[in-house]
Amino acid sequence: MEAEPMKAIFCVLHLFSSTEVEIDIQRWGARSHLALHNICISANAKTCGECIQIGPQCAWCKDPDFKSSRCDGKDSLEKAGCTQLGIEYPQGTVTIDKNKPVTKRKTDGGQNLRPDEITQIQPQKLTLNLRSGESKSFTLKFKRAEDYPIDLYFLMDLSDSMQSNLENVKNLGPELARAMQHITKDLRIGFGSFLEKPFLLGNLPHFSYTNVLSLTEDTALFTQEVSKQKTSGNLDSSKAGFKAIMQAAVCTEVIGWRNATRLLVFSTNVGFAGDGKLGGVDCPNEEKCHLENDMYTKSNNFDYPTISQLVDTLSDNNIQTIFAVTEQFRDVYKELSAQIPKSAVGTLSTSSSSVIQLITDAYNSLSSEVILENSKLPDGVSISYISHCKNGVSEKGENGQKCSNISIGDEVKFDIEITATGCPSKGKSETIKIKPLGFVEELEIVLNFICECECHKEGILNSTECSGGHGTLECGVCRCNEGWLGRLCECSQDEFLTDDLDANCRMNYGADICSNNGECVCGTCECKKRDNPEEKYSGRYCECDNFNCDRASNRICGGHGQCVCRTCICDVNFTGSACDCSLDTSTCLASNNQICNGRGICECGSDYQCPSTNAEKEATTIGIKAPVAHVDDLPFR
Repeated sequence: MEAEPMKAIFCVLHLFSSTEVEIDIQRWGARSHLALHNICISANAKTCGECIQIGPQCAWCKDPDFKSSRCDGKDSLEKAGCTQLGIEYPQGTVTIDKNKPVTKRKTDGGQNLRPDEITQIQPQKLTLNLRSGESKSFTLKFKRAEDYPIDLYFLMDLSDSMQSNLENVKNLGPELARAMQHITKDLRIGFGSFLEKPFLLGNLPHFSYTNVLSLTEDTALFTQEVSKQKTSGNLDSSKAGFKAIMQAAVCTEVIGWRNATRLLVFSTNVGFAGDGKLGGVDCPNEEKCHLENDMYTKSNNFDYPTISQLVDTLSDNNIQTIFAVTEQFRDVYKELSAQIPKSAVGTLSTSSSSVIQLITDAYNSLSSEVILENSKLPDGVSISYISHCKNGVSEKGENGQKCSNISIGDEVKFDIEITATGCPSKGKSETIKIKPLGFVEELEIVLNFICECECHKEGILNSTECSGGHGTLECGVCRCNEGWLGRLCECSQDEFLTDDLDANCRMNYGADICSNNGECVCGTCECKKRDNPEEKYSGRYCECDNFNCDRASNRICGGHGQCVCRTCICDVNFTGSACDCSLDTSTCLASNNQICNGRGICECGSDYQCPSTNAEKEATTIGIKAPVAHVDDLPFR
C-alpha cells in the first residue's frame, strides 16, 4: 500500500531534477548576465588622438599590421600582439618650474626685507600636462611671514558731519605706526577724500575724489597733509564713496601700492548709492584710472560702480577693505562686507585711539584667515581643494579652500587636484593662477592638454597607403584628407549624398544605421570590434553576431553547435535552441536493449515521457501537471 505514493514522489523529484529544468535555469542566467563594458573599444576611435581622449585607461597600437582593435587597454594590446614600441600610452605630468621656499626669519636672518624678498606661498610656478579624465595633484604651502610690509590707505568722507572723525585722523599717522610695530616695521600710509554736491559752490570744495597723499613712510608728512583738509556741507548723503574706492584701487601707480599687504580703510557716516542713472549718468563705470593732478575727472561721465564691480576690482588688486563707519550704518556695511571677500567692518568713535584699535583689530581678523581663489578655468577643466590647517584639521569642498586662526609664523597646506575632460582650447596651452585673497603672491599654473599621440608627428602626408594619397598615414592608420572617407580613404564624399549613404546602411526605414553595431562608410557598414576578438558582428547591416545565442551549461549552443546570426546551428545528433538535446538513444536502453524498457519515449537521451500509471494519477491529484518517470526499473522496486 505504501509503494504507490513513493513512486509518485520519486516522479516529482525526477521532474525537478531533469535536464530540461536545468537547461531553462542556465538560459535565464545567460540572458541576465551583463558583460563588462570596454569603453576604449566601444567608442570606435578612428585615430590615436581620438583614442587617448576617451579616457586615461585607453592606449593605441600603431603597429602597421595589427589586426585587433587599435584602441584598447595597454595590457590588452600587449596580449593581442602589439609590440611595446608600438603602444602609444601618454600620461600626464606635474613639473615644478619655480619653487622658492617660504621665508623663515630665524633661518633667513635678514631684517627689513623688501616685499619681493619675502615668500609666503610655495611653489610659485607649475606646468601640468593633462590627459582627458586624468587628475593631477600637487601641494600648495602657505606660511604667514613675520614683519610683512603693509600699505594702508585711509579714504575718508569729508562731509561736515565727519568733522570730529577728521580731527582724530589728523593725529593718526605716528600713533598708528607705533601701534603696529609689533606687526610690521615696514608700514606706509596714505590719505584720500571724497565729497559730492556742496550747498554752495563759492570757495567750498566740490569734488568726487582726490588723492591727498600717496603712500609714504613719512608719518609726519601724513599728519601735515591731513591737517590741511577741511570738511564741507553737501545736499544729500554722499554717493561718491564707491567711485573713490574704485579709483583708489585701480590707480596703482598714483597711490603707490606695493606688492605688500594692501589695506584700504573706508570711513564714512552715511550709506551708499548704487545707480547713477537716476542722476542722468548712463555709462557704466569703466573700472579705469581717471586721475589728473590727483583729482578724479570723470565723475559726471560714468555711473557709480556696482557692488560686483567693486568685488572683482578689489580682489584683482589684492586690496583688503576695512569699513570704519558710525554705529547707525554698521549693519548696512556688514551686509556689504558679506559680499566682499577679505573685508571687515568697525565702528567709529570719538577718539583717535579707538580708530587705531579698530584698524589693528580688523587687520588681525583679516590676516588670520587665508582663502585661496583661482582664476577662471578653461572649459572642461575642474579643480578641487583639501585644506590641512592648524591642529590637524582637514576640510574638503568650499572649506577646503581656507584655513582660519593663522598666527604669524604658522604654516598650512592645501592639496589641489586639477582634472581636464576632453581637449579644451583645441589643445592650446592655458594659464591659470591660484592666490590667497588679499595677497599679491600667486601660483602660476601652465596647463598643457595631451590631445595627440607622439606618432602624430611622424605622419606621412598624402601617403600611397591611403588610396594613392587621399590621406595621411599616421599611427598605423589613414587620417583622410577633407572630402574622403573610408578605412583607406577610398571613398569620395562627392560621389555620395549623406542621406543615400545612411539609407544603404539601414535594414529598413526607421532602423538604426548598421543596426547600431557599426559605422556607415561609403554606403557600406563597417562593423564594430568587440573586446573579445572571438566575438564578432557580421551581416550587411551588422545585424548578426556569433555571441547572442541560447546557452546551456554556461556555453553558447551548449558547446554542441555554432552561433550563426544569433541562431544555434547544431552538430550532428544534437537539437534544440541551445543544441542541448542529444538525439543519441543509447542512454535510454534497458537491459533488454529496449528503449525505455518499451514503456516510454527517449527524449534528449533520457526516459522523459511515461505512459499513464497510477503514480502519474496520484501526482496529478496533488497538483503536479507534468509527466512523471516510470519506476519499474527502480533499484528499490
